[in-house]
Amino acid sequence: MDSADLFQLGTGLETGAHAEESRSQTAARDIFDDTRDDHFIRRDGAVFAGTHLIIEVENGHGLDDEDRIQQAFRDCVDECGATLLHIHTHKFSPQGVSGVAVLAESHISVHTWPEIGYGAFDVFMCGDAQPWKAVDVLRRAFGTETVHVKELRRGEGLVSEVVAA
Repeated sequence: MDSADLFQLGTGLETGAHAEESRSQTAARDIFDDTRDDHFIRRDGAVFAGTHLIIEVENGHGLDDEDRIQQAFRDCVDECGATLLHIHTHKFSPQGVSGVAVLAESHISVHTWPEIGYGAFDVFMCGDAQPWKAVDVLRRAFGTETVHVKELRRGEGLVSEVVAA
């Protein structure tokens, strides 16, 4: 195989550095295109890419159970009106679980410390999904009333309402 063959292997791929370069050249124009279905959220006079909730579950039960965590992810997806693409979890020894649910709208992730009843969840969703509904789902799934939430509006200020409308 010579260098020309190696060059041909990368031609036409939709991912990788070459695709990033070509996408970045048109990204500014595309994001402001009036016909673009951008999935940005418009709320309280702001336009942003998505709502990212940092959810801390305290005094939780079942935080060492992969099946329970996967079901909680599925229940969050259903309740929030999101689209599940894939779930992956990993159980640690002697305890703890990390996992992610990849969504068309972004993701839900977790890392748990069951020995102290703590679960650190991220719920990030764009478009019409309703991530705040995940809070009650997680409260019920892990049998606790002690849940703390912080909201981040991802991408706020990048696009104005006038331009994105």
